Amino acid sequence: MSAPTIIPGSWLDREGGKGRRVCIVLLTGLGDVVNALPLVNALKDADPTLRISWVVEPMPAPMLSPHPSVDEVIVYRKKLGVAGVRQLAGEMFRQPRWDLAINLHVFAKSIWGTMFSRAPRRVGFDRARTFDQTWLVTNDRIGPRPRRHTVDMFLEFAAHLGAPVAAPEWRITFTDEEQAARAEFFSAIDRPLVGIVPASNITRKDWIAERWAGVVDALEGEFGFRAVLMGGPGERETRLAREITDAARHKPLWAMGDPIRRMAWMIDGCALLIAPDTGPLHMARALDTPVIGLYGHTSPWRVGPYERYHDLIIDRYTDPGEAPDPSRYDPKLGRMEQITVDDVVDRIRLARDRYGLMDRS
Repeated sequence: MSAPTIIPGSWLDREGGKGRRVCIVLLTGLGDVVNALPLVNALKDADPTLRISWVVEPMPAPMLSPHPSVDEVIVYRKKLGVAGVRQLAGEMFRQPRWDLAINLHVFAKSIWGTMFSRAPRRVGFDRARTFDQTWLVTNDRIGPRPRRHTVDMFLEFAAHLGAPVAAPEWRITFTDEEQAARAEFFSAIDRPLVGIVPASNITRKDWIAERWAGVVDALEGEFGFRAVLMGGPGERETRLAREITDAARHKPLWAMGDPIRRMAWMIDGCALLIAPDTGPLHMARALDTPVIGLYGHTSPWRVGPYERYHDLIIDRYTDPGEAPDPSRYDPKLGRMEQITVDDVVDRIRLARDRYGLMDRS
């Protein structure tokens, strides 16, 4: 890691004393939270004395603790409604005001954390890229431009504040206890492990259970890998995983409903991850685990793995002859069904040959 180049006259360059307080407001989802880690790393590299707090919802919060660039995690329990807002206000008003708030959200649910920071400078996206009048709670906005990959959009804030990033870093770290649990788990696996995340947060982004079962059988029978199903504890995710297990000849390992931190170190140890547009896909990219992304409902060039493993993407969002366009965020219906088992098997073969999957442990 080289020393950052701070733009003269920027907020990071100004005299302001040590220990300035920064409040990041990004509540969900898991993939977005992971994709914002290069921003907080850039800020911390530029001024190691910054104290960075992060307002986040409960589900993705474990990815921020521990993290070397996040000093405090403030959990906003949005599902509690007014009680959750009051709880957040009580926690934030007990502290001194923050010097800077960075609202990385584009929806109204982010207004409370931004306002409760009482920061004199509140930075957010330009008006055209926000919804629900969210831009009104900020008083400093990054310049308007087309939507881009999520990581690039977040890194616009780093440049705006004076710390352009040449090589983004995620720096997800594991405790000694997590590393010991990881070593114990993988010591019992006699083949390279391939993770499958069959479900996303939106049904229309999911693939078909019978086709996932075909991929499981190919992983185990043709390639000699061990497959494991990963994902959240919800009824829909569990049902889809059960359908896959019932349909597959080779029964995959079961890791559905595992805590997020456990999922992270498991992905870190996998030879490969296969997933639709969902948070664990971005965790895999952050951990440099090769990932096959299945895209039809959303654009992989906006929400796919950042700057790596594009050769493994299955893209049914972009029409034949159409140039990839990361500015598009309109969903496309019925596209996931166009992905076949053979499409995925071809990418598994490519990943094996290009990324040395049999040698990963």
